[in-house]
Amino acid sequence: MIPPQDPIECGLPHRAPFVFIDEVLEVASGESAKCAKIFAAGEPFFAGHFPGNPLVPGVILTEAMAQTAGIAAGQPGRTFHLSAIKLMKFLKPVPPESRVVFSAKKTAKIGGLLQFQTAAHLCDELVAEGVIVLSEA
Repeated sequence: MIPPQDPIECGLPHRAPFVFIDEVLEVASGESAKCAKIFAAGEPFFAGHFPGNPLVPGVILTEAMAQTAGIAAGQPGRTFHLSAIKLMKFLKPVPPESRVVFSAKKTAKIGGLLQFQTAAHLCDELVAEGVIVLSEA
């Protein structure tokens, strides 16, 4: 078994405070990736989303899935931009101190566009899923 890898070392171009992946668990370069993030209670967005009942915002979960797709694209040194979000569903709330596992699997490539089926799991329970399209910058 390969030990978890740093997302920056795997080619993620983002930097703090906009990295929503703690570790890369699996990667099949150019095809798929599985990553994880623990959303610590001290994350600034919890103060306003929602006071007294904090939840990880759906846009943050979506961005983490897009970052996982970028790692799955498997092309360090090349930058991809988020071009489309399709059929995104948020099925369960994600509270602070949750470890979420994100997955992305390439389903299509057309020209410079890469499409990925993405998902987010909390304790093996699906909490979000959708399709992410990336374009080469």
